[in-house]
Amino acid sequence: MDGTPDDLEFLVTSDHRVAVLNTLARGSSDRDALRSTTGASSPTMSRILTDFENRNWIERESRRYQLTGLGEFVAERLGEFVDAMTIEHQLRDVWQWLPHELDGFSVDLFTDVTVTHPNAGHPDKSTKRRIELITETSTWRGVGVAMLGLRTLETSFDRFLDQHDEFHCEYIYPPEVFDELLSWGDTETIMEAADSDGYTVLLHENLPMEDRYEISLFDDCVTICCYDHEKGGLQALVETTSSDMRTWAESYYGQFRAEAQPLRDAYERGSLRLLE
Repeated sequence: MDGTPDDLEFLVTSDHRVAVLNTLARGSSDRDALRSTTGASSPTMSRILTDFENRNWIERESRRYQLTGLGEFVAERLGEFVDAMTIEHQLRDVWQWLPHELDGFSVDLFTDVTVTHPNAGHPDKSTKRRIELITETSTWRGVGVAMLGLRTLETSFDRFLDQHDEFHCEYIYPPEVFDELLSWGDTETIMEAADSDGYTVLLHENLPMEDRYEISLFDDCVTICCYDHEKGGLQALVETTSSDMRTWAESYYGQFRAEAQPLRDAYERGSLRLLE
């Protein structure tokens, strides 16, 4: 560990050093090109190149500099660290709502992430992004908290009823939450949508922590809706195109789908209060 903290500080406290390392990771370059790309002054560039040569991170052939094998190792690991910390920065404020108690869920599943938060200027920003996904997708599978919220419901039902050939949604609700969903809106319209080809309603009596989040699979991404019922409504929408996350979400969804009961079966058993 001797010298490690000093080397970390050496890199991360200078944007110019990181920029030179990243530039050379893309290929060899001369001093003038490095200055132009990084914006470093001539004295700063001289110090950086000398420091890198002293560490055996770069070597020079004629007027051009290139990374050594050791320098490539440092550049690659630094890039991985920057990517990891970018993801961490996005997730830290929503961590309390993520399903990290579920088997297999891990921050390692994220290779990219976008978190949409409501703010003072746009209090419905997360909801708007969710509506965009519903509007633009051709398939939507969801499990967890029901899609409560009148704007989301209106958008969803418009697609269920008017574009059933182009859109299919399959949603797994806890029975009591579907009861609540029916109590919020026009029961006849909701049931008409549930009977359409575009909307498959499934019920599951033992979804874990269904009051805190929802996991959805759209055509090109996986989303996690972060709810806080004490504060009221959607606190953030977490979105990722990670293939690892999609594999996990597919498995999680498939597990509960296999155990779920079709809406009409529940109706025939008389287990839905508002359908009686």
